[in-house]
Amino acid sequence: MKTGLLFSGQGAQSVGMAKSLYDADADVAKLFKTADEVLGMPISSYCFEGPMETLTKTSVCQPALYLHGIAAATILKKRGMLDELLTAIGLSLGELTAHAIAGTYSFEDGLKIVAERGRLMQEACDASKGAMASLIGSTEEHARQYAEKFDVDISNLNCPGQVVISGEADKIAEAVKAAKEDKTLKMVVPLKVAGAYHSRLMKPARDAFEKFLETVTFKAPSIKVFTNVSGKEVSDPDDIKRNLVSQVVSTVRWADCQNAAAALGVEQFYECGPGGILAGMGRRISKELKIKPVAEFKDFEA
Repeated sequence: MKTGLLFSGQGAQSVGMAKSLYDADADVAKLFKTADEVLGMPISSYCFEGPMETLTKTSVCQPALYLHGIAAATILKKRGMLDELLTAIGLSLGELTAHAIAGTYSFEDGLKIVAERGRLMQEACDASKGAMASLIGSTEEHARQYAEKFDVDISNLNCPGQVVISGEADKIAEAVKAAKEDKTLKMVVPLKVAGAYHSRLMKPARDAFEKFLETVTFKAPSIKVFTNVSGKEVSDPDDIKRNLVSQVVSTVRWADCQNAAAALGVEQFYECGPGGILAGMGRRISKELKIKPVAEFKDFEA
């Protein structure tokens, strides 16, 4: 069966994540122990025991989600469920997990990359006062009117009817106030986030991340990976680096990535990691998509 892998981004984390995978599989346990050593922090403990306040920190959350995603994919592969793997894609941080699966870089290098990305984005959050809000029922064009009027950015085009704006907290608050009076929108949801991800406020993180990636060797991926920046395939190592750098401040075009991956003829997608968020988005993108979330060991038995 032709398969594809999906990896989620920040917001999907939860205390206890991947604990059942760790307990049930020796190879997964080895991944977690390696991560603790490579990162120099008890990432396993943060995943399994929290506290949520720590796990939610950008600098911790990103490697935690990367690790959980790789762990779930490892079990799928061991069970022979990825024999015809065509593609791996991910939302925001998840795109970096996808590249590790595709062999663009090693598991260990990927840990270092996502840890540095998370650290730099945490610094950018701490240095600015940013916020995000989801406009439910909005089109890209309609959301762009709000972005231009209130001087904020469109951070995510997740699925039809779900557009996220990102920027300075006071400007987002003004946009939210106005949007709540907009009868064409179904709902306006301020997001509980540490900062304005995928906006101009992340520029310091982008610039430093670009310099960091210069020290890491990338290879051409062994399967197709689509970039959040454009929704198109990227295979040249230098192009991949450029897109991962741009992604820090660019709009995440998730629906475009999902549609492009589906067009390869994928019969079954597996969402690797917690939350099942991408499966929910997938139902809005296309009713033809078959997406099975696999987060804990019981999910592989169902």
